[in-house]
Amino acid sequence: MVHVRDPELVRPPQAAPGATSTLVNGHFPRRRGLIVALSALVGFLLTVVWSAEFVDQTIGDNVANTLLGHDAKATPIAGMAAGIAFAFVSGLAGTFTACNIAAFGAVAPMLGGAGSRWHRLGRALRPLGWLSVGMIAVSAGYGVLVGLVGTRMPQFSTAPNVPGELSGRSIQSMVVFGLIGLAMTYLGLAAIGVVPDPFARISARFPNAPMVVMGVLIGGFLIGRPFPLFRQMFRDAAESGNPLYGAAAFTLQSIGNIVIMAALFLLVTYTVGGRLHRWIAADPRRITVVTAVALIVAGVFTFLYWDVRLLARREILPWYPVAPWV
Repeated sequence: MVHVRDPELVRPPQAAPGATSTLVNGHFPRRRGLIVALSALVGFLLTVVWSAEFVDQTIGDNVANTLLGHDAKATPIAGMAAGIAFAFVSGLAGTFTACNIAAFGAVAPMLGGAGSRWHRLGRALRPLGWLSVGMIAVSAGYGVLVGLVGTRMPQFSTAPNVPGELSGRSIQSMVVFGLIGLAMTYLGLAAIGVVPDPFARISARFPNAPMVVMGVLIGGFLIGRPFPLFRQMFRDAAESGNPLYGAAAFTLQSIGNIVIMAALFLLVTYTVGGRLHRWIAADPRRITVVTAVALIVAGVFTFLYWDVRLLARREILPWYPVAPWV
């Protein structure tokens, strides 16, 4: 006797009438205002407790020192080969930032695909590939620019920050991360149906456009990043005057920045993706909430941390709440 599986058990969830892209599936939850408000509150609270010194020094420096086998900050980068290794390792050392974690929130709709484990893994690799397209385009382009004119850019400066003033480095960070934060917040609001989907038209011809844009945002982190190890790599690429070296170093830095998150994403997809698919299929609004919350939390955090708390740290704003350990 041949048993035929019920097609309803294997058919993927159908797109809702309001679906406009992979980011906006059209299944919008009730109490959207409450979800947005709580997500924004979490993003704000993260700015209160976030310690850049702990992330950069305790985590970042120790990871880089261990992988390189020497003091990453104190040892000059000797040659291009060493610079390439330093670029990748410094990217790994800066993996666990709120921005990186949030960027993978946009990949959440692909997390719980149906089918065998290898089929789910193949489905997960495609969005990661398109994410890499946007990221590498920005990273390599910025690396070329740094190789050509980097010594005249604000990030090259080593001048100390002065209370009551904004250095060129600080202004660059504020502009870049402020725009990234606003973009992530808007995408989160679009995912939950509060504002129009910016990919509604282009997704009809290019369905992977949201993933490419998320890759662009990840690549954009380099343009504003003040992470000491990154600035060390920046200065080395700028002083080399070699745009190809700059492109290679910055691309590897970005790849190192996401490789651990990508590996974790693929591991979850391979091991528990089937159960996730069943959980999502039971109520497609769940993936909407996951995607929206990830993007709104990170967007609000990024904007407030780099455009409001930074002003308070430079004593331009009179006060911003921070935890005692910050």
